[in-house]
Amino acid sequence: MSENKISMLAHRDTTRIEAFSDGVIAIIITIMVLEIHAPHEPTLAALGDIWPTLIAYILSFIYVAIYWVNHHKMIGAAPRFSVTMHWANMALLFTLSLLPISTKWLGQFPLQAVPTATYLVTLILPAMAYALLNREVLYLVGHETVPPLVVRAMRIKQRSSLFIYAVGIALAFVAPALSLVCAALVSVVWIVPDGPFDRLLTRKVKARHK
Repeated sequence: MSENKISMLAHRDTTRIEAFSDGVIAIIITIMVLEIHAPHEPTLAALGDIWPTLIAYILSFIYVAIYWVNHHKMIGAAPRFSVTMHWANMALLFTLSLLPISTKWLGQFPLQAVPTATYLVTLILPAMAYALLNREVLYLVGHETVPPLVVRAMRIKQRSSLFIYAVGIALAFVAPALSLVCAALVSVVWIVPDGPFDRLLTRKVKARHK
């Protein structure tokens, strides 16, 4: 089989992964928005009653959007596919599919310890799955293509995010508001792929290894 044929088959498989993932993510967003019900009365007080649900939805939507953007960039860089890559991607989609449940619970019981902790758990699980998927894609891309400094910076970013999530889970039982601040902080770090935070980490790693 020629190299061009192999390349076309590999591209087709990674495209299928993207298309399937896009469909699942679209369903997740649809489920979340369907959980938002209109106020029962035409008053500002009634509108205020659904604000916790709206805030929970907005935060979750931002997270799903961040995963979609970063996932698209990562899968697009993969030169081929592997069975491990498929299963890591399925793990990511499964963990993301849990988000609508915890989002609804958080909206119904805002700043309550157990719903807030559960929400943070459903954020840390896809972060762990994404780290596994990212590791497999980096393996497929090859160390010659991705500079070691960039890989180290990415791993620091992933581990830092997991640590912040873990802190947020613990804080849910002491100060639930700070727990959600932890969640928001991680979203700021990941909202722009290869953004200022990534470049800052890469420079720090480079300076450390001089």
